[in-house]
Amino acid sequence: MKQFTFQRSAAAEDAARVVADHPGAMFLGGGTTLVDLMKIDVLTPDTVVSVRHLDMSRIDVSDDAIAVGAAVTNSQLAWHPAVRDRYPVLSEAILAGATTQIRNMATVAGNILQRTRCPYFRDVHAACNRRQPGSGCDALDGFNRGHAVLGVSEQCIATHPSDMCVAMVVLDADVYTVRPDGTIRSIPFREFHHAPGESPHVEVALKHGELITHVVLPHLPAAQRSHYLKVRDRASYELALASAAVVLDLDGDTIRAARLGLGGIATKPWRAIEAERILTGRKATDGTFRDAAEIALAGAVAREHNHFKIELAKRTIVRAFAAARDTNV
Repeated sequence: MKQFTFQRSAAAEDAARVVADHPGAMFLGGGTTLVDLMKIDVLTPDTVVSVRHLDMSRIDVSDDAIAVGAAVTNSQLAWHPAVRDRYPVLSEAILAGATTQIRNMATVAGNILQRTRCPYFRDVHAACNRRQPGSGCDALDGFNRGHAVLGVSEQCIATHPSDMCVAMVVLDADVYTVRPDGTIRSIPFREFHHAPGESPHVEVALKHGELITHVVLPHLPAAQRSHYLKVRDRASYELALASAAVVLDLDGDTIRAARLGLGGIATKPWRAIEAERILTGRKATDGTFRDAAEIALAGAVAREHNHFKIELAKRTIVRAFAAARDTNV
């Protein structure tokens, strides 16, 4: 076991300063990602700063938005009455992920920042540009059945594992942070995660020492007609092969507006903007949804073992929109 220093700070700004002053330091929330990766030497911080005890565990509801503290657990968020009423897609996405025990420990900020479950990332003997920049990517020509087909590069094809984040991106959430100097920053969720590009080890928009304090979900009446569909190898306790988070605003059987987020097939929580646009003004039929699915997957790039994900994702999109359409609101 590699030795490390464990400490707590009195306030979010103090925690941010401690981490910023130590290049090898990391924040600890629920520990459901960091502790696992420390056990297998993928992450080896020399300082671990706990933020679970800080005053970031509230869910504040107003007419204009819901503000969710960074230390709120996944279970607390999923089962909150206002969340279930206003954003069914978010509650469904969270409850589709992980296990009850993990959801009871995992925090909202930790879920947003969780690392990929790519087996090559988690194997210190494999080449992985995310873990060790410039080392290569064994997934490109390895067993890549579970890997991404959207947002990929020759540097990395690892999928983003979160279900919750797919719903967050479709709801246009904003992530709020505090910097080591005490200043506050707001980051649109769509800009928070980075596709790999030439720097796959740079996964999010945060600077070292910058701490997530809360997430704001804006008021979105259309989100009451929403749905999250997750397709996986087994019925529970499994990562998505493909998933879709959808919001459907209807005027009778005509689509006023639609939103589409994709998971299990992309290197980050994926928002299919062009697919959303072609739905506006059309009838809410399965054929219309299939047209949107074709647009959403138009740029997909598959590898040897994951070609099936493209058609699977298209069918998932159609089913998710159909389920939202048929929901009684």
